[in-house]
Amino acid sequence: MPRDAVTTVLQKIRTGLRDAAWWARDYAYAVHAQARALSGRDAPDSLAEGDGTPIVLLPGIYETWRFLEPLARALHGRGHPVHVVAELGGNRRPIAESAERVAALLVSRGLDDVVLVAHSKGGLIGKHVMAFSSAGTRVRAMVAVATPFGGSRYSRLMPTPSLRAFASGDATMKALAASAEVNTRIVSVFGPFDPHIPEGSELAGARNVVLASGGHFRVLADPRVIAEVIRVAE
Repeated sequence: MPRDAVTTVLQKIRTGLRDAAWWARDYAYAVHAQARALSGRDAPDSLAEGDGTPIVLLPGIYETWRFLEPLARALHGRGHPVHVVAELGGNRRPIAESAERVAALLVSRGLDDVVLVAHSKGGLIGKHVMAFSSAGTRVRAMVAVATPFGGSRYSRLMPTPSLRAFASGDATMKALAASAEVNTRIVSVFGPFDPHIPEGSELAGARNVVLASGGHFRVLADPRVIAEVIRVAE
């Protein structure tokens, strides 16, 4: 076998092993985060106090706000009021319906100059608010982590409608993709490998931040994520 071909094969093996390690650590993080979510009992009301830029959390599908709790507490510790959209529950509803609930919270609490902090599906909900809701003018920017802005080819294989909704051909996904004018107010943060989004999370017109390590869940713990939120909020 030619030396170039050998080098290519070895590189593919190394990349595969690296991605497999990231994948394993990713799911270990997800299990720990879900366990933390189940054990949490304190209400999020105290997080809504503060004089800094208001933050609204938008978790991913099948996640409650507690999946983002470490990030929320770090931001609250810097003086930012952090708001939880309790009406999202476990985030199983359609994107448009969830966006309505987020918009209603922004209006009911009189929030302006808001920074949305989103994970995965939460980024799609946030963009829907920014693009299609009158409450979108209340949003300064959004930091979206591991969001399938271009959809995921795996969604067609999923057993539930809520997961199949991430297909790029879905009507809501197509409408979001066409609404590119709000992309300049979005920071998309993602790793070089995401086991759930093989297409990646790069968004044209947005500030795209590629992390050093990969994953879909564990990237939430990367210090660069909170650094990007702080950069936008402060």
